[in-house]
Amino acid sequence: MNISSSNALAADGRSLNDLKYLAGQDGQGAIKEAAKQFESLFMRELLKSMRDATMQSGMMDGEGTKLGTDLLDQQFAVQMSGMPGGLSDLIAQQLSRQTVPADPNAATSGKGTADKLSRLQRTASVAAYAPPTATQSSFVQQHAAVAAQVEKTSGIPAGYMLGQAGHETGWGRREITKADGSNSFNLFGIKAGAGWTGKVAEVTTTEYVNGTAQKTVAKFRAYDSYADSFRDYARLISESPRYAQARQQTDSAYAYANGLQKAGYATDPDYASKLSRAINTTLQLQRAQA
Repeated sequence: MNISSSNALAADGRSLNDLKYLAGQDGQGAIKEAAKQFESLFMRELLKSMRDATMQSGMMDGEGTKLGTDLLDQQFAVQMSGMPGGLSDLIAQQLSRQTVPADPNAATSGKGTADKLSRLQRTASVAAYAPPTATQSSFVQQHAAVAAQVEKTSGIPAGYMLGQAGHETGWGRREITKADGSNSFNLFGIKAGAGWTGKVAEVTTTEYVNGTAQKTVAKFRAYDSYADSFRDYARLISESPRYAQARQQTDSAYAYANGLQKAGYATDPDYASKLSRAINTTLQLQRAQA
């Protein structure tokens, strides 16, 4: 199969396998195709963000409509990518500097191909996300110091905590408040279970039952400061046996997020994907702010 003539994205399993095969046969060809795929993923996320920001009537909402819209966005993204002088050319230049070895013989060796693919995959995880917004940047700057302090004592990456706090609160725009309107300082959506003896905030939240979103009233923990929220989150993840697998997967944002979802941190069936996107956004901001 000639993936250069395909309308599929490398997010598809078959297309990704074809791209891996091409990397072993033609390094420069794989770089060009990968750059186009990264641009397509970027454009797809950009289109999705634009649709999410547009007010919907709700009359035509449904799984069929969502699927059709997603497929249409995918095709638009593919068609808009790979143009001369576009983003893919810049990505290809960067990939070439990172992946083409100084020793020509290394390109055909097993290790050279494996290293090349590893670098391509790491770059893909960054290229698939839209640029961070000013709101996201401000949120990360606000909580960066305390997140870094908690990382030192817990071992949980600050970027992961900041990303999850951003996702749970809409980057600070939907923080949980108590009945009197005061801030609960609960950045991680941690509920007040039977063993919680501290303050609480009772609010309406969305839970998923058999994949269907439902509104329900629940009690959440309330703290005296954001720092207390970060420390309590780190204590929960570090001490609860249910999150043991997630603790061992901090080398990958998606693996960590998937571990939390499997352990039941949230009922949203798409929680891992959403959380990993938020974490990657935070990691981008951390690199930019360093």
